[in-house]
Amino acid sequence: MKRLIFSCFLAFSLLVSMGIAAPNPKTSNKHMYVSHFENVLGTSMEVKVVASSQQAATIAETAAKHEISRLSKILSAYDAGSEFSQWMHTSQKAVAISPELFEVLSLFDEWRVKSNGALDASAEVITKLWKQAAGKQKLPTETELAQSVAEVQKTHWLLDPNNHTAIHMSNAPLMLNSFVKSYIIKQATAAALASPKTEAVVINIGGDLVVSGNLSETIQISDPKADAENERPLDQLLIRNKAVATSGNYRRGELIEGHWYSHIVDPRTGIPADNILSATVVADNATDAGALATAFNVMNPVESEQLASKVPGAEYLIITRDGERIQSKGWASLALPLENKAEAALNNQIKWTNAGWANEYELLVNLEINLQKEGFAKRPYVAVWVEDENHAAVRTISVWHATDRYMPELKSWYLKYRGLYTSDKNFYSSITSATRSAGKYTVKWDGKDDKGEVVKPGKYTLKIEASREHGTYQLMRQEFDWNESPKQITLAGNVEIAAASIECKKK
Repeated sequence: MKRLIFSCFLAFSLLVSMGIAAPNPKTSNKHMYVSHFENVLGTSMEVKVVASSQQAATIAETAAKHEISRLSKILSAYDAGSEFSQWMHTSQKAVAISPELFEVLSLFDEWRVKSNGALDASAEVITKLWKQAAGKQKLPTETELAQSVAEVQKTHWLLDPNNHTAIHMSNAPLMLNSFVKSYIIKQATAAALASPKTEAVVINIGGDLVVSGNLSETIQISDPKADAENERPLDQLLIRNKAVATSGNYRRGELIEGHWYSHIVDPRTGIPADNILSATVVADNATDAGALATAFNVMNPVESEQLASKVPGAEYLIITRDGERIQSKGWASLALPLENKAEAALNNQIKWTNAGWANEYELLVNLEINLQKEGFAKRPYVAVWVEDENHAAVRTISVWHATDRYMPELKSWYLKYRGLYTSDKNFYSSITSATRSAGKYTVKWDGKDDKGEVVKPGKYTLKIEASREHGTYQLMRQEFDWNESPKQITLAGNVEIAAASIECKKK
């Protein structure tokens, strides 16, 4: 997963952090409890539970985590001990498999046919070919591509629904991606919602999410062309009892001979898909949303429209490589209004008329959380802000925070900003985006203060504060000159922030 829009004087990004209890306007006599974790299924996870108490929310959250762990032990191709990995070691014999693995393999069979081959678990054959090409910095030959496509087109398993067995038929590497993350989220959400005194659940893993129960959730759609988390979103949706999935080529891929190639490949041609930047799908069923979002990155828009028509209620937004928006007829019915673009552009122009060079520059702040082992490690509370040479607060760039009870844990930031965070009207929005790497985030500063005014050139200090529950407290400082000189500075890591850097560059 994983962009929030804030008030004119705060540019908070990312999400609510751990253990939040806050009033929820959509429900009565209930509270929303929010937790964040890193390194879950290789990415980040957010769990929101609307329940009568912290104890009830904790029980629901525990049920969700248990279900994620259980299904991962069945379906993961990265775990050598998983049921899927063990089945992959068999050959040409019927093996009794779990209902979950049988269902997922059956779904792959269905989507392989529905998508005319655009979705295929054996696309890993092609993915590996391009990874090897990146290692050699040499493009695959036509012969290698043809051989990989021929391998994909083989029969890789045979299912027997009467005996619930599967025969592994080929030696091709298989990977249960595409919609399986959404499948796991769906099951985990159902497990959490079944917990006593739980009214609603939202689970977001790496930008794919399910909203279930008595809750209408605001969803922000990330801009695939944006560099940072606190960019303006493409759209904002209001979702109730539906799933949302986003797939795109803007976060993962291979660089070969100076050209970026998507991690999403077309199993029919062997070529990385690069005509679509991102596709977001809303559907009643999570696996439908995940499958369609991935397929849309491979297909052309006409094929995508035809495929979507086979899934009742599915709505989508596709962004092409050229920046064109292609959306389904019902998409607008889900959308919430964003800030008026014309008015925003005018305000921006007025504020920046005399800014000179500052109009062309921005400061990117890259953070990498120090990951603990796989297993639902809660991420730290983090604040990122800028102070002037007199140590006066200039701008909060980002804050991942909890409730009033935990805000003082970010003691340096809290000292100067404790009265401001409540102005964030979109505090509880969820974010859908292409899957991110676990623990890696980028936020930006546009050279304005908290009031939206351009700051003067000069010396400033970037501060990054982190505090982890049952962990440590860390505060990083880095002075920099805010001027038209491009610069890159690497900060020394610590227990909570493994690595950080700042980059002043042209927009």
